[in-house]
Amino acid sequence: MMASILELLDVSRLVTQVVELIPSLIVSLIFVLFFWLTFRVTSVPLRGLLERAGLHSAIVHMLVDNIYRLALLSFGALMALDQIGINVRAALAGLGVAGLAVGFAAQDSLANIFAGLVIFIDKPFLGDEWVSVAGQYGQVNQITLRSTRIRTLNNTYVVIPNKTIIDEVLVNHSKHGAVRVDVPIGIAYKEHIPAAREVLLAAARQLPRILTSPAPALAVTGMGASSVDMEVRVWISDASQEERVRA
Repeated sequence: MMASILELLDVSRLVTQVVELIPSLIVSLIFVLFFWLTFRVTSVPLRGLLERAGLHSAIVHMLVDNIYRLALLSFGALMALDQIGINVRAALAGLGVAGLAVGFAAQDSLANIFAGLVIFIDKPFLGDEWVSVAGQYGQVNQITLRSTRIRTLNNTYVVIPNKTIIDEVLVNHSKHGAVRVDVPIGIAYKEHIPAAREVLLAAARQLPRILTSPAPALAVTGMGASSVDMEVRVWISDASQEERVRA
């Protein structure tokens, strides 16, 4: 009998605590709803403002849909937790320690993300341009915050971490339109250089991918052990043909 009475008292106390907590819960929900609505109302004009500022769509997506949304909703959640009596400072301290641990574990990924931001802001290349980087030559297929994907002449799909790209020397073959291709050639010392020059330039002019202006040219680059080293220099309008012309 006594146990039943104690159980009833505990239930009664629990109901009383729940009833007392209802106003705080309502206020907490109002806080969360307010910050969620704030994000919904302000995200569209903020996204438009950043796009008009010339930022890449991937950066805009990260700033608005990830960082801005997370900041607003996190602040709203903290205020909501404070309303129902949870020690927010202790929770923030715990999150800080956890954040440090996650940061150390994901430092390579974070480095690639920051490198991706540098690429989007600096714009050393754009999609579909032809580049040489990290020992790879090909057309830029996709640029993400973590990596850059390149399609090579062999039609292979190469994924290069963005940190590697900003740490390496990068050559953009498409940035300024027409590209000059230098084709090394050696001729024997016994050959007549002016005659060889005319033959080589005539052959270069007949190639279908070669521009007539600037006109093909030939230069002597050195005197080898058994040959005169020369370069046939031609211009092409499409960087994708560079390796084919050189071959």
